[in-house]
Formats: sequence, structure tokens, C-alpha cells
Amino acid sequence: MIVYGIKNCNTVKSALDWLKKHKVEFEFHDYKKLGITKAKLADWSKQAGWASLVNKRGTTWRQLDEAVQKKVTSEKAAIDLMMEKTSVIKRPLIENKGKVILLGFDEIEYGKKLK
Repeated sequence: MIVYGIKNCNTVKSALDWLKKHKVEFEFHDYKKLGITKAKLADWSKQAGWASLVNKRGTTWRQLDEAVQKKVTSEKAAIDLMMEKTSVIKRPLIENKGKVILLGFDEIEYGKKLK
């Protein structure tokens, strides 16, 4: 299982703490440091939907120019933005055997899917 996110994100910290507390084994991929490929984003987009991957509640999105925000109306535009600004990717994203199983952090969902 791979947890994708950014180490200093509070939501990611909460998720990692939950996983450690419940002794769930995982590998962490910090896409701020390690990057993310267009192919991986396209795969996630096919599985979870490109709109789900763009964190429109986060600081990075809110700091974007309104004109830039309005251009994110397709998978290609979303992926281009996520490649340029990885902080706009909703996090954490948990993948198991190549499948997106969780997006974001919700203790109840984690309990259902990871215990």
C-alpha cells in the first residue's frame, strides 16, 4: 500500500498517525519531493475522476488566479495543473495494488477499508 501526499500537510499527518496507530503497513510517497508522473495522474483520474483529485478547498487552489481556476474544466487541464502545482492534488491518496482505495482522510472510512 502506498500513501501519496505531502509530509507537512496536516491532513496527511493525521492519516499517517492513524495508520501507525492501527499498525497498517504502508510506504509513503511525498510528491513534493519525489514528484508524480502524468501517467500516474491519468490513471488516478480514470479511477477516481479528475475533479476528485483537484483540491479546491486548499490554499494552493485559492491562491490561483481566477482565470487559471476557470480553465480547469477537463482531465487534461486538471492533470497539467497538478503536474505544475502538486500541492493542488487532494491528499492523502492511498493506493493498493495500483487501485485508488481512499482519497482524503476520514477515520470512519479508514476503519472500514483498512482494518
